[in-house]
Amino acid sequence: MREEELIIYKEPKDETILRDMVWLMDHYRSGDGRSRPLFYDCMHGLLEMAALHGFSGNLWHCYLTDLLVNNENSYSVACEMRGEVEGSINQLVLHDIAIYKELFEFDFTAMMDVLKAPEFGIVIDYESPIRSSRVYSTKIRDRISRLAEQFAASESALEMKAVLTQFYMEYGVGKFGLHKAFRVVHTDNGAQIEPIRNISHVQLDDLIGYEIPKKKLTDNTDAFVAGRKANNCLLFGDAGTGKSTSIKAIANEYYDKGLRIIEIYKHQFKDLNDVVAQVKNRNYKFIIYMDDLSFEEFETEYKYLKAVIEGGLEKKPNNVLIYATSNRRHLVRENYEDKEGRREDMHASDTVQEKLSLVYRFGVTIFFCGPDKKQFQEIVKGLAARYGITMAEETLLAEADKWELSHGGLSGRTAQQFIDYLRGQI
Repeated sequence: MREEELIIYKEPKDETILRDMVWLMDHYRSGDGRSRPLFYDCMHGLLEMAALHGFSGNLWHCYLTDLLVNNENSYSVACEMRGEVEGSINQLVLHDIAIYKELFEFDFTAMMDVLKAPEFGIVIDYESPIRSSRVYSTKIRDRISRLAEQFAASESALEMKAVLTQFYMEYGVGKFGLHKAFRVVHTDNGAQIEPIRNISHVQLDDLIGYEIPKKKLTDNTDAFVAGRKANNCLLFGDAGTGKSTSIKAIANEYYDKGLRIIEIYKHQFKDLNDVVAQVKNRNYKFIIYMDDLSFEEFETEYKYLKAVIEGGLEKKPNNVLIYATSNRRHLVRENYEDKEGRREDMHASDTVQEKLSLVYRFGVTIFFCGPDKKQFQEIVKGLAARYGITMAEETLLAEADKWELSHGGLSGRTAQQFIDYLRGQI
């Protein structure tokens, strides 16, 4: 096999099985005593891959397809969210795809016979007992499985390349293409952006009420994903009113339009420039999300954030915005002494402006107000209807009123906790 002749699609994310299988294809007839144990090692690897990803069917094809959709190279990155590109690179990619097509079409019948390993027949027609995936969402897992079937049915390398390019246009490539949300992990090699594999499947419609705040949020996000001018966004207000839920919802609703969310905490702000550098040349739109953002007087991490948002020499990339949620409107704690000038600070007004300068860098501020009694009851009734709770309305609202008195007061979060309690009792 010609695996060593790959030009663009070199260094796949997990080449161990590929390398071993290619060696077997070339040497299984040689009588080498290593061949049969290695074949079984490869079977084990493919089955472990299937358990992790939730793949069924021809696991060899699924494995090769997974390599192709995760290979971030000059061609796949150029095609993500855009589609086919022009230039000589297409000829080089076609050369590589022809090699992958040979791998797809390899007939294992003789190898199974020579190595006396009929069990491989199960591996290439596998029915998985595990339908969930610990790597991808169900939608992405199923799409990769269909892509493997399309590759197997392709009559030429050119057709196979066209199918792969269409996938890059629709879903992207690698971790940014196949996942919605990410976290930042600091390592010895700097900041690493890692996928969050289990994000809540909430939609904005799940948040009852708050139509004006939701409209402001979607208007700004619509402009951003469409490539128009958009602003950094601060969602502030009372606890439990749906600020964080709204961010999770836009991660779900705008994923197909190329939006990705990167969650970062304030102790990681020193890594912000590194994070931005890793995403600025990709074809996705990135929201760097900061939940429950606020600073005490002694915390100075907000100065890193100010520089990234606006003020540093390097311009913030057009594909990056900052979205933050906070219970505080002004983010940095202020004291009456700051305004009254009773401290030793000779320039009290400068102190106030320094503390306000961060919030001024958010062009859109959206207020989420705690509900009054009537609004709280509407939320309770809406959630009860959604989850099929058939309790009499008068009883439902009376129980909800008792619940909120001892569970944090009037808020959407309290209403959801009350409904969850009722569902548990049922």
